Amino acid sequence: NRYILLAVMTVIVLLVALGAQNKLGMSPREMTWSEFRKEVEAGHVQKVRISGREYYVEMKEGTAGPRKYVVIGDEKLSDADRALLNEKGVEYSYEQQSQVVGLLLQFLPWAILIGLLWYLFLRQLRGTSGPGGVFSFGKSRATLVTKERTKKTFKDVAGIDEAREEVEEIIGFLRNPKKYQRLGGRIPKGVLLIGPPGTGKTLLAKAIAGEADVPFFSISGSDFVELFVGVGASRVRDLFQQAKENSPCIIFLDEIDAVGRRRGTGLGGGHDEREQTLNEILVQMDGFESDDKVIVMAATNRPDVLDPALLRPGRFDRHIYVDLPDIKGREEILRVHAKKVRLAPDVDLSVIAKATPMFSGADLENLINEAALSAVRKDKDAVDLQDLEEARDKVIWGKAKKSRVVAEEDRWATAYHEGGHALVAYFTPAVDKPHKVTIIPRGPTLGATSFLPEKDVYTYTRKKLLGQIKVAFGGRIAEEMFTGDISTGARNDIEQATKIARSMVCEWGMSERLGPIRFGAEEETLFLGREVTRTHDHSEETARQIDEEVRNIVKTCYDEAKALLDEHKDKVERLAKALMEYEVLSREELDQIVQYGEIRKPAHGSAARAGGEKSHAVKKKKSEVVAPGGTDVAPKPGTEPATG
Repeated sequence: NRYILLAVMTVIVLLVALGAQNKLGMSPREMTWSEFRKEVEAGHVQKVRISGREYYVEMKEGTAGPRKYVVIGDEKLSDADRALLNEKGVEYSYEQQSQVVGLLLQFLPWAILIGLLWYLFLRQLRGTSGPGGVFSFGKSRATLVTKERTKKTFKDVAGIDEAREEVEEIIGFLRNPKKYQRLGGRIPKGVLLIGPPGTGKTLLAKAIAGEADVPFFSISGSDFVELFVGVGASRVRDLFQQAKENSPCIIFLDEIDAVGRRRGTGLGGGHDEREQTLNEILVQMDGFESDDKVIVMAATNRPDVLDPALLRPGRFDRHIYVDLPDIKGREEILRVHAKKVRLAPDVDLSVIAKATPMFSGADLENLINEAALSAVRKDKDAVDLQDLEEARDKVIWGKAKKSRVVAEEDRWATAYHEGGHALVAYFTPAVDKPHKVTIIPRGPTLGATSFLPEKDVYTYTRKKLLGQIKVAFGGRIAEEMFTGDISTGARNDIEQATKIARSMVCEWGMSERLGPIRFGAEEETLFLGREVTRTHDHSEETARQIDEEVRNIVKTCYDEAKALLDEHKDKVERLAKALMEYEVLSREELDQIVQYGEIRKPAHGSAARAGGEKSHAVKKKKSEVVAPGGTDVAPKPGTEPATG
């Protein structure tokens, strides 16, 4: 610790300076030569030590004042002085002092002080620029990862089988290159991992580092970017020089879009430092000094912003897409992370896999962890299905706000709202059926309706999209039908319905009136694109027709959803009463309400009831704080398992 070292050095300097000043322990008290003679004549002096022209005097016990003095003056000890000393019985001796020792005692404190200041100055310079300091400003900051440092292997990677197979081929080439070179093939110089956040790109790189028998250099794209122009390029050269000295090896550039963005874009042109760094990467990957034994891997979730020269064959030859996992992949990922926790014997992870569409690997890992924490809070011996479903809801909407005080009329409005969503979805053939209905507040929502898809959806039919619009309006219609008023709780529903209708008309060609034509300009970010102004590729009359068609689709779906709820009005009323009593209803309980008009056998799928998590909903009183009405929902981006 440099602060401890500073304290020790300071003490040393003070001790040396004190020793030089005290002359090996003598007191700094001074007396003149005449005072010295008077003390000798009075018989107060016991010893005298003579070192050159300096006299160190030690007084006898019982003498007033200090016992030790140093005589000031340049007097020599004469014969009379010696006789006086002998007469008074004073012991005196001569001491030979080396000039080297004298100079050392004089200059050593200053030398130590200067050295200490120089050391602190260098540490300050090194600290301002991170590891290596200013004297290694252009050195690479890559970390050499070995098998001992990472515990990840391909056994920890699940749900991305195709991506894993492609990188396994690269490791196989490094281990046995003659097998692939037998027919004239060569290993790709660069491999680019592309996919949404949390899908496992960095995890796949860690597994490669744990499986490969070659050096693995890992660095982030932001580590190249500095204030001074040329530093990033220097670090790139140093990185590839280290890689060539340790070839064959792998270089992993995480978040390469930080340095590999398209050159010459934006209002003010590109950043000189970033562009020089990118140019150096391009040269090192496929230039005159490139090395076929150095493989560059990179990861990004923004391939659209990368420079075309970086993506061409010869640099990043192979693009590996790491997509969101499907149902099978989600189940495999859940099994990998479930090994770290204690699951109940009756837990079926396939149910959770079906209930988590559009979840990434990171989301699933978080779900398992939240379920384990929930089980611990309830003092359970193992994680059961109720904990997993509760964790799923928490990941999507947030923690249940059991302490929120909600007025009675707001709870009824929420119950009718969610009941409307559930009933419209239940009686609409093209959409997924409700899996759970709740009026327990979570995050910004006062209630939610989640759906359990029967399979992964990669394309949407026109009937399914129209059905989703109907389900979105079911809450607003039921709320108005039973309370006689509307609230702001349908904001997100209206937004989703409008977005779907406009996409059907402008992007997917699902309008009979306008036909299979795409309308609208390219939605490029200003600082990425090549055009500063936006232009429309259709006339004002066409824009008016688009608005009318969107309005017609929304209006038609709204009327059909209203007619459906009018037909099953009694079921909505019963469903709302059940929600007011139980707060959470499962799919089995919803079936009983629709078929029999009541819940004959309560199911165990309600995590709230099973765990005793009843919200603090009470009747409205004047002295109580009432939460604002509405059931506005902010679902997880990219998912459609729930409507609020």
